[in-house]
Amino acid sequence: MSDVNLPLTVLTVHAHPDDEASKGAPTLAKYKAEGAKTVLVCATGGEEGDLHNPTLREEGQPFHGMTPDEEKQLVVSMRAAELAASAEVIGFDEVVMLGYRDSGMADTEPNANPDCFHQADLDEAVGRLVAVIRRVRSQVIITYGDDQKGYPHPDHLKVHDISVLAFDRAGDPDWYLDAGEPFEPSKLYYAVWAKARILAVHEAMLKYTGESPFTEEWLAREGQDHRITTKIDVGDFQWARTGALRAHATQVDPTAGFWFGLDDAQLSETYPWEDWILARNRVGSIPEDDSERDLFAGVRATVTS
Repeated sequence: MSDVNLPLTVLTVHAHPDDEASKGAPTLAKYKAEGAKTVLVCATGGEEGDLHNPTLREEGQPFHGMTPDEEKQLVVSMRAAELAASAEVIGFDEVVMLGYRDSGMADTEPNANPDCFHQADLDEAVGRLVAVIRRVRSQVIITYGDDQKGYPHPDHLKVHDISVLAFDRAGDPDWYLDAGEPFEPSKLYYAVWAKARILAVHEAMLKYTGESPFTEEWLAREGQDHRITTKIDVGDFQWARTGALRAHATQVDPTAGFWFGLDDAQLSETYPWEDWILARNRVGSIPEDDSERDLFAGVRATVTS
């Protein structure tokens, strides 16, 4: 089927509610504002998330006086509504839950739960994602990278694995015969936090606040900047990140300098980009440097949005 009558569509795959807020929210808000269709796929419901906002334990707040077990149950009950609020801030046209349980961190008891994402059959999980790709016909897929040494969460690792296979199989009529008409996406991107970004924000935090949440462990991490192919100017869309993070009230401490040490204007002045690695490209070559400025480069000429 020709792409000529399809809208520009970008689909981003995440592991848990709140991941969409911390990775790519300004980029997705920008493309939504420009008229593209934006789709969020979330693999799990975030059932293993803890309460990370101590202000919610204060008197008059919903977690005041609760036991740890009671806290856990309330957090789980709130995460779907928080995700919906975050998605509304960013402007997603659709949110799709793949339906798996949060696996928790590596080598913990939740990893053994047969309903968790970590334990899911790989081909079956890929099939669920392929069905979404075929239905929404997204030319651009965003997922996590192949190098996750900094945060090797089982669910994040599996998001990468199913996304790459789904990119390959969505257009293959021999796979998933009941998952809809085959559709071949054009471009696959990996999310990445540039080392240049971390260093710039660190210096800006010292300048504006006198302290930085980036420890030497953070600053000494090996970067992947040499792999970055694509820089999206999101200077006017930092509000999407801030608002989406705040929507996840149980997961994000509103006083945390790591997230909110710089206001939107300061962050845009410091580092107005979101960085991406173009991993697969069916409509052109992969840049040898970070010169690409549009996720739909090479796609726009093939569609009518």
